[in-house]
Amino acid sequence: MSTSEISAAYYKGNKEFKVEKIMAAGPQANEVQIEVAYCGICGTDLHAFHGSMDARIGLNRIIGHEMSGVIAAIGDEVTDLKVGQHVVVRPLDHCGDCPACNAGHIHICHNLKFLGLDTDGAFQQLWSVPAHTVHVLPDSLSLAHAALVEPVSVACHDVRRSRVQPGEDVLVIGGGPIGMLVGMVAQQAGGKVVISEVSPARLAIAKKLGFETINPREETLGERIMEITADKGADVIFEVSGTQAGVDAMTDAAACRARIVMVAIHAQKPVVDMFRFFWRELELLGARVYAPEDYEKAIELVTSGGIDAETMITHIGTLETIQSSFEALENNPTAMKSLIKLKAD
Repeated sequence: MSTSEISAAYYKGNKEFKVEKIMAAGPQANEVQIEVAYCGICGTDLHAFHGSMDARIGLNRIIGHEMSGVIAAIGDEVTDLKVGQHVVVRPLDHCGDCPACNAGHIHICHNLKFLGLDTDGAFQQLWSVPAHTVHVLPDSLSLAHAALVEPVSVACHDVRRSRVQPGEDVLVIGGGPIGMLVGMVAQQAGGKVVISEVSPARLAIAKKLGFETINPREETLGERIMEITADKGADVIFEVSGTQAGVDAMTDAAACRARIVMVAIHAQKPVVDMFRFFWRELELLGARVYAPEDYEKAIELVTSGGIDAETMITHIGTLETIQSSFEALENNPTAMKSLIKLKAD
């Protein structure tokens, strides 16, 4: 098997990355090797940067999974992909033989491996992955914009779980990158979207994207939603803030039989107003990562312009500047999506 010298960024713990030269072997059977073009920094990567995932990923891991690239080599037994195709990776490797997999829910496999956390990821110039995780892109989609497909897929899954219908009132609590993307996908589904956010910088971005906004530090979120909806409440609510205040607001703002989607991962178990669930016959829906069809929908939306990629991509760094790119992202109130560029044009 041939090898190539490449550069890769290793997370070393203590908020430190080290770029090293390594030898990358070619793909094994049923694998595809991808020349990585761009890889985004996501919230999970920031958690890893802060040391919150050291027990899971260790102190010598190549992270990264929000990527786009070009197929460089094909392993044995791969028949449906070709060298030179532009692709993204759905970074979930399922076992194929657990209750979730047997029920067709491979994205919540009981033994799921998340590529870029449980395995080395995409902050390297060549990345070999299972062929079943690869989605082919249209030639018209830029590789920079394609790096948004993974987070847009999260939003597509959230919105699909919510069953948003045209004309429904939609509230997104939390205007970070995923919240903004959820809002855009829900809008594409026909929802009338309001975004609640406390950051003035993020509120400005939401307004630029065309959303009605609420700052819950300045007005009571539940009361304002009732005003907007003529005392009905929001038909669909996405809790993306990860805060107790967000959980309180999601029930206060809910219409009768509203569907509430829990998108955020809460650090502690929140207190939920179960009486409100009884009184208004609410539904609470979990939403975790994405299924293959969510990836295809995301590719369609990013390609068509249904996602404002130019507004969402606020920084592009290089592998050599990955340390400063992570540091800048956590200190920049106007940041949405930061990309690391690995492939020369």
